[in-house]
Amino acid sequence: MSDIVETVEVDVPVSVAYAQWTDFEQFPRFMEGVNSITRTGERLLHWNIEIAGQKREFDAEVTEQVPQERIAWRSVDGVSHAGVVTFHHISASRTRITLQLRTVPEGAVEQLGDKLGLVKARAKGDMKRFKEYIEGARTPDGAPGYTPGPTPNTTPDQRLGGFPGPTTPAPGRIPGEPGQNPGRFPGN
Repeated sequence: MSDIVETVEVDVPVSVAYAQWTDFEQFPRFMEGVNSITRTGERLLHWNIEIAGQKREFDAEVTEQVPQERIAWRSVDGVSHAGVVTFHHISASRTRITLQLRTVPEGAVEQLGDKLGLVKARAKGDMKRFKEYIEGARTPDGAPGYTPGPTPNTTPDQRLGGFPGPTTPAPGRIPGEPGQNPGRFPGN
């Protein structure tokens, strides 16, 4: 099992960083090994990924979403992982983003890659690419920032704020329960 924490500071407001991160269908633009993500339900996403040459598909459920603060998820089948991303206001034009990820590698190849630190290196690279991607994005008027674009599987409300509906966490959520140390997973 791997517990990974990576942080990056980006030169965009919290609202811009959060909007981009929750435009899940765009993850393949900055996440290595993510081939596609498709919304399959109000709080469900179908992931198509490649890890160490092994193609995998799985579904993940968003377990908590607080706009412009945090989003947490867990896999519901296939690859075993859970995570939370938090967004911290540094200034009007700067945001700290922290990714916490817990994965359980499957099979000998993935376990070896995990022991060699490849999962951590990939997460670190993804955060660096997110920084480059979001800081290079431009609004229609040419200003730095992010303008949500239409995708076949999202509604305007979803593009701007994530999933519709209440922002209260689902029962049994992991990680990121209110009152917890944001650097820890439940049960640690």
